[in-house]
Amino acid sequence: MIKRRKQFYVESGLTETVDIPVRFSEVDSLGIVWHGHYILYFEQGREAFGKSYGIDYRTVQKAGYTTPIVKSTCTHKLPLRYGDTARIVTSYLDTPAAKMIFRFKVYNSKEQLVCEGETIQVFLDKGDNLVLNVPDFILDWKRKVGLLS
Repeated sequence: MIKRRKQFYVESGLTETVDIPVRFSEVDSLGIVWHGHYILYFEQGREAFGKSYGIDYRTVQKAGYTTPIVKSTCTHKLPLRYGDTARIVTSYLDTPAAKMIFRFKVYNSKEQLVCEGETIQVFLDKGDNLVLNVPDFILDWKRKVGLLS
């Protein structure tokens, strides 16, 4: 029997949406977006979220941390094609653990869900050591956006 870990996170209600035109260089010989580009779309969604909510990569770096991705998932539903506009909806999942979890939904120009996924990032200090406690700047950010009182 496989034992599964209980997941400790909740929907935060914090979301950001960004529209990205599908470029010719992103499609394969079948005329559909190559599967590896969806991870790049997730990155664009995270960047837009970070800029909108004040938790972008520069803010993390200024606080003395990096946040490498330790897990990513991607489930494909329908293909995106050249000429489509990909709408990436990025949601932050709140957790008491020292990590950042983002959920992504990618829609095509017809507003059909084409892909969904998730990334998990952890915190490393300046010495590349894994940080086990939530950094103070993240606690401050959570208070600022209403996730902590």
